[in-house]
Amino acid sequence: MRNIAMALLAGSLLLFAPCANAADEKMTIAVFTKNSTNPAYQAFRIAADQIGRAAEARIVHYVPKKPDNVDEQKEMVEQVLKDRPDAVIFIPVDDVAMIDSVKKLNEAKIPVVLVSNPLPGSFVTYVGADDNEIGYREARYLFEHLGGKGRIVIIEGTPAAPTNRERVRGYTRALGEFPGIEVLGSGIGNYQQPGARRVMTKFLSDYPQIDAVLSANDGMALGALEALKEAGRTAIVIGINGILPAVRQIESGAILASVDFNMFKIGCTATRAAVRYVRHEPLPEKVMLPAEIIDKSNYRAWLVPVEQQSCPQWRDVVK
Repeated sequence: MRNIAMALLAGSLLLFAPCANAADEKMTIAVFTKNSTNPAYQAFRIAADQIGRAAEARIVHYVPKKPDNVDEQKEMVEQVLKDRPDAVIFIPVDDVAMIDSVKKLNEAKIPVVLVSNPLPGSFVTYVGADDNEIGYREARYLFEHLGGKGRIVIIEGTPAAPTNRERVRGYTRALGEFPGIEVLGSGIGNYQQPGARRVMTKFLSDYPQIDAVLSANDGMALGALEALKEAGRTAIVIGINGILPAVRQIESGAILASVDFNMFKIGCTATRAAVRYVRHEPLPEKVMLPAEIIDKSNYRAWLVPVEQQSCPQWRDVVK
């Protein structure tokens, strides 16, 4: 009888051992961002880490060494398919080239939270903002500041990025409402400060009068400022993202304004969504964060370094 009791006890321990081990293991969330050069994506990663610590989740970052490199991101997806995390947070470097990789994640039944750049596939939710409206509001704010007249140049982001295409469509919509605005030229800065600096240097060589620079992100706005300073010229500059270096330039008066495409808040929300999915908590099909103009009237709220910011609560974002 004693031997039978011991055998039953041993069987019970074996039965419950896997559950105990599973309870001891942290959930793992793989976070894909486009590059290590854009401060907006650094803010996103900081946000993911903050939520990870709070949820006692393991956050693993996948960042191409070469900015926005498709081949590198594809290789990273292959690694994730082997590692099988509990969830993936995915910002594709290209919304066409990465479709097959997303299909593989779907076929492997690895849940994906899609962020910022829409593309075909199956996702537990999408987190982003309306880039068309962001571009429109940015351009309209600039054109109104110019009094509806002026010569401008446009510095676009990465052509393959949906964020860029939508922002440019927003610019086109605003330009249709302001016939007095003349676009001297448009160049590709690839969302990178050095790229924008090169583009702006060429613009300054080609055009003796540039009244304003419409930039598709803050990093490129800062690059345009560098080129203007080197050339000893001035122009009104506006950007998107609300990153701290740009907000400080708003404070100094060197940049007119920025639109708060807040990758920190988006990172917080996307990571909370992944955690909620793993915990079997409800999720909406889509979470769209509102954009806000940052200018001299309100910039102080954005002067807090991203490392010192706290993620908003889920209930404050998803209402």
